[in-house]
Amino acid sequence: MADVLAGYHVPNRMNLKTEPYLTQSKAWPDAGRVILANFDNETVIVYQAFAPTIGHFAAKHGYFGGDFKLTRMSWIKPNFLWMMYRCGWASKQDQEVVLAVRIQRSAFDLILAQAIHSTFTPERYESQQAWKQQVAKSNVRLQWDPDHAPNGDKMERRAIQLGLRGDILRNYAREWIVDITDVSHFVRQQRENKAGSRYRQLITPRERVYPVTCTETAQNLGIDHV
Repeated sequence: MADVLAGYHVPNRMNLKTEPYLTQSKAWPDAGRVILANFDNETVIVYQAFAPTIGHFAAKHGYFGGDFKLTRMSWIKPNFLWMMYRCGWASKQDQEVVLAVRIQRSAFDLILAQAIHSTFTPERYESQQAWKQQVAKSNVRLQWDPDHAPNGDKMERRAIQLGLRGDILRNYAREWIVDITDVSHFVRQQRENKAGSRYRQLITPRERVYPVTCTETAQNLGIDHV
């Protein structure tokens, strides 16, 4: 069975471990480039937000199809609160359905290893031409954006998002997914607690610093906390 809220069918059960925001945020770095994620030994959860036609198809079938475009770059975010900032806690048009996509951890590590900065970063590339050559060869784009508090305030900490295209996107959409959970109902519930005065009531997915064990990958990403 499913609950019905604002015209959207959402599952009663959410396959996602959660924890009070104030409890877990004490362990997060206050600044620097860091990957915060919900993960275990085998899997990592990334978030995406879509229009209902795409989001409901994916949640129902366990893969991306229907109106989902494999010809366009698609961005994934392991950080729940960055996704909430981006989609306005499921309030923005065409981002009303928030999905928690559990993928193979080995696949996530492969995505990280192939990531190339979306803009020229002098400390990471010998020249702009060298960066352009790597961009042309890679199907993964990397961006470090300011992380945001639940109320939307910008933070010193940086959050990662990864753009997928080509073979990487096709593998992500069909081969690497373990399960997909529509968490839109949970997001809308917790949206009521995003103001600073209600942080004590706020529950978010349990996240920790994701360990990037490959030294070369960590250096290429420019990670500060591994």
